[in-house]
Amino acid sequence: MNVVATKHTLLPAEPEWPHEGGFHILEHLSEPTHRNLEPVGPHYLAHARRKRHHRTFSEDDRIVAAQQAKNVEDADPGEISEPEDAMLLSRDPKDWKNQDHYAVLGISKYRWKATDEQIKRAHRKKVLKHHPDKKAAAGGVDDDNFFKCIQKAMEILTDPVKRRQYDSVDEFADVDPPSRKAKGNIYKLWNPVFDSESRFSKKKPVPRFGDDKSTKAEVEEFYNFWYNFDSWRTFEYLDEDVPDDNENRDQKRHVERKNKAARAKRKTEDTARLRKIVDDALAMDVRLQKFRKEEKLQKDAKKIAREAEEKRLAEEAKKKAEEDARRKEEEEAVLKASKADAKKAKEAAKNAAKKNKRVLRKGAEDANYFHADGAAPPDVISNVLADVELLITKLDNEELDVVAKKLAGLKVSDEIKSVLVDSIRGTVSKGSTAEGDFKVLLK
Repeated sequence: MNVVATKHTLLPAEPEWPHEGGFHILEHLSEPTHRNLEPVGPHYLAHARRKRHHRTFSEDDRIVAAQQAKNVEDADPGEISEPEDAMLLSRDPKDWKNQDHYAVLGISKYRWKATDEQIKRAHRKKVLKHHPDKKAAAGGVDDDNFFKCIQKAMEILTDPVKRRQYDSVDEFADVDPPSRKAKGNIYKLWNPVFDSESRFSKKKPVPRFGDDKSTKAEVEEFYNFWYNFDSWRTFEYLDEDVPDDNENRDQKRHVERKNKAARAKRKTEDTARLRKIVDDALAMDVRLQKFRKEEKLQKDAKKIAREAEEKRLAEEAKKKAEEDARRKEEEEAVLKASKADAKKAKEAAKNAAKKNKRVLRKGAEDANYFHADGAAPPDVISNVLADVELLITKLDNEELDVVAKKLAGLKVSDEIKSVLVDSIRGTVSKGSTAEGDFKVLLK
């Protein structure tokens, strides 16, 4: 008889609520909203499935797992599966280095582009189909050779280092370049070739071969990139197996040196092969001819424009020289005329000065050299003429002309002397002469 012990515990004391006046309303409650709730989610679906088919938890899990496996096996064969020929199924797993790992998993159309998820799905599908236990259960021959090939392919393709080594020598992924005599659209012929080779580039992104709309800069960038191609491609996958026997170290070193030399040789040959591909593409690239023609047209246009500009400048220089010569001739003519006019003016002024001087001398003579009685003696004449000559030397041509005009028509001695004295006092006032310099006229 089972005895169940119960423990009675006291409820906590009722809290003391504040009195009615102690409540403080902060916010009123919103109006209630009616919502319809529906059962959803994987757990509810699993519950409904078990109720519908009257299954237990273990039975439902087993049936669902089997159905999922069947779905994987019956997946779209066109996505990650390919037909299996007899030669592929009869491969010797020991010859794994020469097998096509992508073809073994049925994804040869993807090859180096295959994602990790595609490789895993393909492997899972192959395992479900070729597992030895499944073959034995179906009454088939218990032959696990192809299954070992599948496992080896999975080992190689899921290891980043080993997969890269295999991709480095995967000839099935190569696209053969067209010959130089090939006809057709060169862009459709060459783009797949360089897209295939681009998988070995350390630098990303890799410029494509392009099309007839590619610019000159893009084409030059393409060839510069491929003529300086930096490849990560290695050939370790083809190495001869190094013996693990520690007793024969010399043999191990010999094999390692042999493998290293073979890799270097293959690297050199691959570089030469890629260089020849680029040379052939360059020779067949019609865009380069188009660019050369365009450059020639541009050069010719520049040459024509340069010659036209030189001709225009020469014509302008010639016109300017002619204008300069004409202007120089005009200036020389004007200068010559002005010189002639100046010479004439100078001659006229000189003649006028001579005439005015004669007027002053004649005025003194007409005034009888300011001698009152009879003919003036020689000493008086000499002194008067000396004063007149001194006055003449102190007057400029304009002043001399003014004095000559004042003397014109005068016959009276005192009037003539008055004009001459006024002129002398003008020179004295200017400071050009002194009163003592004159012998007769200021006395």
